Amino acid sequence: QVQLVESGGGLVQTGGSLRLSCAASGRAFSDYAMGWFRQAPGKEREFVAAITGSSRSTYYTDSVKGRFTISRDNAKNTVYLQMNSLKPEDTALYYCAADLFLTVLRTGRGGYWGLGTQVTVSS
Repeated sequence: QVQLVESGGGLVQTGGSLRLSCAASGRAFSDYAMGWFRQAPGKEREFVAAITGSSRSTYYTDSVKGRFTISRDNAKNTVYLQMNSLKPEDTALYYCAADLFLTVLRTGRGGYWGLGTQVTVSS
């Protein structure tokens, strides 16, 4: 079992920045690919970013490339999402996810999920 707890969400103005954190407990953190997803009101949950266990590879949805950065600290069992140049369309509930397989994680069918942290970007 892996438990995930997100933090760092909040209200920010357009152009501002936030850093989300996801603390994991349970089995060996470095074994897991980690990712961030988001869900805006009335929309389906969408993939935002993912990172492999070793941090060798990262992946982003096109709309956040150049603005968001995913990273992890395996010594702290934590994954981060640095979000810069935020836009109103980034407003959503952001979820952390984990899976042993990156391909599964990116489909949104990962094995473990947090409860989410709300990000609201005002115009």
